[in-house]
Amino acid sequence: MRPQDFTLDGFLGGRLQIAQPKKGFRAGHDSVLLAAAVAAEAGSRVLELGAGAGVASLCLAARVPDIELLGIEIDTALVALANANAARNGMASRVRFESGDATNPPGAELHDHVFLNPPFYPPTGQPSPNPARARAMRDSENALSQWMRAALAQAKPGGTVTAIMGAERAQEMLSVNTGAVLFPLFPRYGQPAKRVIVHMVKGSGAPFRVAAGLILHEPDGRNTEAAEAVLRGGCALRLI
Repeated sequence: MRPQDFTLDGFLGGRLQIAQPKKGFRAGHDSVLLAAAVAAEAGSRVLELGAGAGVASLCLAARVPDIELLGIEIDTALVALANANAARNGMASRVRFESGDATNPPGAELHDHVFLNPPFYPPTGQPSPNPARARAMRDSENALSQWMRAALAQAKPGGTVTAIMGAERAQEMLSVNTGAVLFPLFPRYGQPAKRVIVHMVKGSGAPFRVAAGLILHEPDGRNTEAAEAVLRGGCALRLI
C-alpha cells in the first residue's frame, strides 16, 4: 500500500497513531468502544476476528499491556498494515496479525477472550462501491451468526466473546449462547440505542439481561464525560 493510500489517525487521545486506508472500511468509535468492553487482564490470550488495520486490538493492548493478542483478517494488505501499526506503537512483541477467515480461524488453541466487529448491515439497499468496505459491513449469507459461532468456538470454556453490532440485530444473539449481556450505546439521552455491545460467557447458564448502557453525546453533540473517558482516556467499559 502506497503512503498516499492511507491516513495516519490518532486514537485514545493521540496515544496511538494508526494508519488506515483512505478507501474501504475505516475504524472509528465503534472499534474503541469494542476494545474497552473486552474483559482482558494481565496474562490473557486474546483473539480478534476481522481485525482490519488493527485499531481495536491496539486500543485493547494499550489498556491492558500484559496480554498476548492475535488478530485475524482476510485482507492480506490490511494484515501487513496492522502489523506495521503494531510496530509503530511499540506493540509488535505482543500483538500480531495473521491472514485468515473469521468464520474459520486458523489454529486450534483456544483463547480467554474473543472479540469482533462483525458485518451486521442487512444485504439490502445499495452496497458500497468499495468491495472491502462492503465485505466488512454487509451481512451476506448470514455472516453475523457465522462470525458469532466461530468466536464462541475459539473461546475457552468460561471465556468471553464480545461484539459490537446494530441494536436491531442483538436479539438474534440469544440463540447463539446463554449468559449474554446487552450493553446499549445511546446517541443521546432519551434516544434509542443504535449500537449495542453483546457480551457472552461461553457455557454460562446465566439469564440474558440488559445493562444500563452508555450515553455517548450531550445535547450539543459533545461527548459525555463517561464517553470521553473511554474514547480518549482509554478507560474500560464496565458491562456487568
